[in-house]
Amino acid sequence: MPSFDQASRNNYGSYWSGTAGILAIQLAVLFVLSVAAIVYVNWSSDAALAEFMAAGKPSAMEPSQLPQPVPLQQVKRRTACPRRV
Repeated sequence: MPSFDQASRNNYGSYWSGTAGILAIQLAVLFVLSVAAIVYVNWSSDAALAEFMAAGKPSAMEPSQLPQPVPLQQVKRRTACPRRV
């Protein structure tokens, strides 16, 4: 039968190896999430820049496709509403 001291040492080593394994998994997940966040920020920045640059360029519409100006009409002058007392 193993002594209590030897069993305690075996459990102690098992505890630290389990803790190290969990820590390694957490660090790997943190690294993967960090890389994913950096890739997303770069992608969205490129997309926003492309959209911004495209907004300044005139569209390549033909003159027939351009919106036609609407003639302005003068609004008839209304008399003031009677005041209630």
